[in-house]
Amino acid sequence: MLLHTRIGPEVETSLKGSTGMIMPIGSTEQHGPVGLIGTDAICAEVVAQSLGEKLGVMVAPTIAVGMAQHHLGFPGSMALRPSTLLAVICDMVNSLAVQGFDRFFFVNGHGGNIATVKAAFSEIYSESSLRTAGTNRPNVRCALCNWWNSPKFQEICDRGFGDSGGSHATVSEVSLTYHVHPKDGERARKAEMAPGKAPEGPIFDAADYRRRFPDGRIGSDPSLASAKMGKIILDAAIEDLAGEYQEFIATE
Repeated sequence: MLLHTRIGPEVETSLKGSTGMIMPIGSTEQHGPVGLIGTDAICAEVVAQSLGEKLGVMVAPTIAVGMAQHHLGFPGSMALRPSTLLAVICDMVNSLAVQGFDRFFFVNGHGGNIATVKAAFSEIYSESSLRTAGTNRPNVRCALCNWWNSPKFQEICDRGFGDSGGSHATVSEVSLTYHVHPKDGERARKAEMAPGKAPEGPIFDAADYRRRFPDGRIGSDPSLASAKMGKIILDAAIEDLAGEYQEFIATE
């Protein structure tokens, strides 16, 4: 159930049955020669929406721009400062909490968001604790789930891609976007790309990233990506995440 396609009375009715909200968060950044710039947001969104449909849980609008300053050396990439992203997360959660939602399950599509999302959770809990003096138990609970950490997903990738899966512009995320946007995927995969697996290494600022990884990939060979594999990966991730959500929502 997508929050932004519902009407007010439907949301009120939904709240009587569930106070949970799935929160997709990704990024808008380069993903190598054959990966869509919106890959991280697309992956987070389709996983979150599929999970919400499976469980009958409301899904918030996707936070599509994240903490991606190291990608700004590539055209089309966008980034929020950590302080800005933290404020956006806090304001979205607090807005919904006022209305009665109290369980926020973040489905993350970008590794660069992790530290800031966790910091936002600390800020949310601090605000609640300070408002309710004498208790350390806020009503709101938040959880962060990186969709690619699913055990079944990892098993599929290890078996299908070996050590060519990579850590950026990965075979798995490119495959998932090709499944979601098949026409765009067919166009993208025709782009020229140096053969084989990309180099690996650390990342710092945008200029350093572009120097170390000229075509944007890190450790991956997305020529192995396919829409068919994307569907398999999505189904595996949803199966695992459904269990994680149900465990989280049961937390007092």
